[in-house]
Amino acid sequence: MLEVIILAAGRGTRMKSSTPKVLHPLAGRPMVMRVIDTARQLKAERIHVVVGHGAEQVSAAIAAPDVTTYVQAEQLGTGHAALQAAPSCLPQSTVLVLYGDVPLLTTEVLSEVVNAASHSPVLLAATLDNPIGYGRVIRDSNGCFAKVVEQKDASPDELAVAEVNTGVLAAQASELHRWLLQVTNDNVQGEFYLPDVLGLALDDGREVSVVVTDRSSDIAGVNDRAQLEELERAYQ
Repeated sequence: MLEVIILAAGRGTRMKSSTPKVLHPLAGRPMVMRVIDTARQLKAERIHVVVGHGAEQVSAAIAAPDVTTYVQAEQLGTGHAALQAAPSCLPQSTVLVLYGDVPLLTTEVLSEVVNAASHSPVLLAATLDNPIGYGRVIRDSNGCFAKVVEQKDASPDELAVAEVNTGVLAAQASELHRWLLQVTNDNVQGEFYLPDVLGLALDDGREVSVVVTDRSSDIAGVNDRAQLEELERAYQ
């Protein structure tokens, strides 16, 4: 059984708009609705959306029988956001975590992530010509996943890595919940980072799989109006 958690709590101050960021339309449909559409195409049986900024407005816009909303009262990071919904997922489910402001991920790529998650936790990575702003995926000498390092915490060598973390991951619900409870905010930003669950998975002796896409428009997020316009062009 597949359940999807969509993180949609961000403030989106760079959009310079009173409308919550995830409700800004891409080709006439709110970004978060496009992500919900994708979850439905993946045959997710339950869709959990974590809201925060503009919670009432977002909740009203996405209301549907298969959608449950959770409020992240304080924006303390993506790990903290996912933890608002994870306890409600059935323990044996596969949980896929998506983002309300990353609207163009394809079901083709995400199906690969979900299928791989039946064996181990999975991270969706991307190879980018310009990785600035993204956390880097660091591999060990055997080419296996070792860790994700956020840009603000990365060394010069790590910053040179072109393989980046998209933030999208999948794992068994009971394991994901356990790891989320162990995530700390001991980092430059003082936030609870969702990708830290992957390091905890390694600590538990689990192998972490990595699915890699080279389609940069698929994984592009929206932080300002210029980026939204770029995605409009990519969508067309």
